[in-house]
Amino acid sequence: MEVRARMPTGDWLWPAVWLLPKRNAYGSWPASGEIDLLESRGNMDYRGANGVHIGAEQFGSTLHFGPTPTLNGWESTVAYRNTAAGQGWNTGFHNYQLTWSPNYIRFSVDNQVVTQIDAGTGFWNRGNFGNIAPGTENPWIHGTRMAPFDQEFFIIMNLAVGGTNGYFPDVPPATNANRGKPWSNNSPTAARDFWNGRTTWMPTWRMTDNRGKDSSLQVDYVRVWAL
Repeated sequence: MEVRARMPTGDWLWPAVWLLPKRNAYGSWPASGEIDLLESRGNMDYRGANGVHIGAEQFGSTLHFGPTPTLNGWESTVAYRNTAAGQGWNTGFHNYQLTWSPNYIRFSVDNQVVTQIDAGTGFWNRGNFGNIAPGTENPWIHGTRMAPFDQEFFIIMNLAVGGTNGYFPDVPPATNANRGKPWSNNSPTAARDFWNGRTTWMPTWRMTDNRGKDSSLQVDYVRVWAL
């Protein structure tokens, strides 16, 4: 699978190209899996507590899998790719690629491998769920070693804004140029706080420039073929 796309520019924009199972053959999320080809952020100068750029110069790829939402092995598969300074994924089109075989899932960009996740002895063992939560039932016991990634999935392409799940770390400890972050992930009024702070983020969306394309997730094509 290959998606040629250009990431958006603008604070708190959250573009994603991902896949979900056609049927929840192994149970509800994340037991039946999720494949995130790419997730990024539109902020031009957004840095984590360690100073690494986590805005438009970075995207991540990962798999979500686990017997329950609180037992999710995504951290064992996630990988990030950063551009050189000032050359974010929002400055041009790139080819985001997913190779899905009976033995592994590989994420690439512009034919450069970001990460490859091998099935090994299965995703139950990869997540170490038997040791983390003894007595928990393995939902993939009757699947292949690629389970839950041995079923049909469908493609989603979307552009979200904000959120309180932690994808946008609070400022501080993160930093967002000199504009801060208009809401807290723990605030019961996060949506209202975000809107009330629109004078800080709305100008970064450049909605009057280039017919609003700069703040859009632009997709040139999507190609899917059998190996």
